[in-house]
Amino acid sequence: MNVAAILKILHVYLLATVKYFLTFPYAMLIGLDFLETLIAVTIGGLTGFYFFYYTSGYLIRFYHQHHETVLHALKNYVKIDLLHLIEKKVEKPTIKINRRMRTIVKLRSKYGFWGIIIMTPALLSLPIGAFLLKKYYSRQKYAVTYMMLSILGWALIFSSIVIIFPKAI
Repeated sequence: MNVAAILKILHVYLLATVKYFLTFPYAMLIGLDFLETLIAVTIGGLTGFYFFYYTSGYLIRFYHQHHETVLHALKNYVKIDLLHLIEKKVEKPTIKINRRMRTIVKLRSKYGFWGIIIMTPALLSLPIGAFLLKKYYSRQKYAVTYMMLSILGWALIFSSIVIIFPKAI
């Protein structure tokens, strides 16, 4: 294996840590073979999720512990009073409850956790999905395991598409 191939694999791995869905076709287009693509994308997606999940936890805890200090420092040194801007009373527009709003609320309450699990590798990026999972569902017992299975499942779907339609990519 030459240096160019190793750099391509590393590039695909790093891209898969952030945007999993687009990386599989991209890797095939830049000339990686099927096995190299599958391994680089899958391992990149898994490590990217782990990194962003635990980094999000740290950032959320840091924000909860130090947000007043940060806002006070901004007020003193940057001369921006964010607390005043946040607490400013603005007249909230009334929300019209219609069929569309009821549907959105129903979908959100019905598919919230599973929506994040299934759609993170496909539509959301891994950093956003990891942050949402950590923020809202960190107490869910098998949340990380389900996300790992989702990433592996999407890798299976992508590889199946490549096997079934080899000329498409």
